[in-house]
Amino acid sequence: MGLGVSGLEGLVSEPVCRLCGAPLRVSFADLGVSPIANDYVEDPAAPEQFYPLHAYVCDSCLMVQLGTIVDAEHIFRDDYAYFSSYSDTWVEHARRYVEMMLERFGYGAESKVVEVASNDGYLLQFFVQHGVPVLGVDPTAGTAAAAEERGVPTRVEFFGSALAARLVEEGHAADLVVGNNVLAHVPLVHDFVEGLRVILKPGGVVTMEFPHLLKLIEKREFDTIYHEHYSYWSLPVVERLFAEHGLELFDVEELRSHGGSLRIFARRAGSDGVVEASVAELKARERAAGLDRLETYTAFGDAMR
Repeated sequence: MGLGVSGLEGLVSEPVCRLCGAPLRVSFADLGVSPIANDYVEDPAAPEQFYPLHAYVCDSCLMVQLGTIVDAEHIFRDDYAYFSSYSDTWVEHARRYVEMMLERFGYGAESKVVEVASNDGYLLQFFVQHGVPVLGVDPTAGTAAAAEERGVPTRVEFFGSALAARLVEEGHAADLVVGNNVLAHVPLVHDFVEGLRVILKPGGVVTMEFPHLLKLIEKREFDTIYHEHYSYWSLPVVERLFAEHGLELFDVEELRSHGGSLRIFARRAGSDGVVEASVAELKARERAAGLDRLETYTAFGDAMR
């Protein structure tokens, strides 16, 4: 779907947790080596490049993540092959989301919606149709050009705190920030979420969708582990990340997309409004499933051998 921030340079030989900084010592799933998904072989006579594909769980904060980082700028190039609008069901998912958000929060001509990893305008086009001003942010020029053709203005850059500050100066502070299937694609998670805080207006809302770690474990979805997905999120871990940047989760929805995903709703900490019961209920279910215990993660790795 695109990416939020620029990647690390090269590969990390001694991995540390991207959330808390602790050494990554515990294997979650070692899948050997693999080429990059969505990458094309330009010269069939040349050897294809393979990279380690090994996910770890941090034994300090329980964040699941890849140990080896392939530079995001290599993966998300201008000729990036994935266009969201190729999937009719995904476009319909986006349309239903827009209708729900318009009804729930009342966005209109005086609002501003910014989507991070906006791809080809598959989602923002529906806000445009309702007269809501939008801005897309995506680093891949090919998808951005398709978005512009749909009437979706798009900034071709990686998203992070520095870009967010520039966008605010340019008048793009957001009432709603959307990020569908981008959080898993972000290597520098702290800079990315700080960018969300920076660009969000007081009283604004952030929604993020990402594959749910609980479903990955329960359904043995090892095939959803690949180099574009740097991180694999449970609700308490993503809640901690957002809290460290002054953002509070106030609602969560479970979705069927991508083998089982979450849609989280966040706002600036200290904002008015209730925290929906869905947040505590899902965290309780995750605890009941063992996501607060290290042995749950090591058992998944054992099952993959």
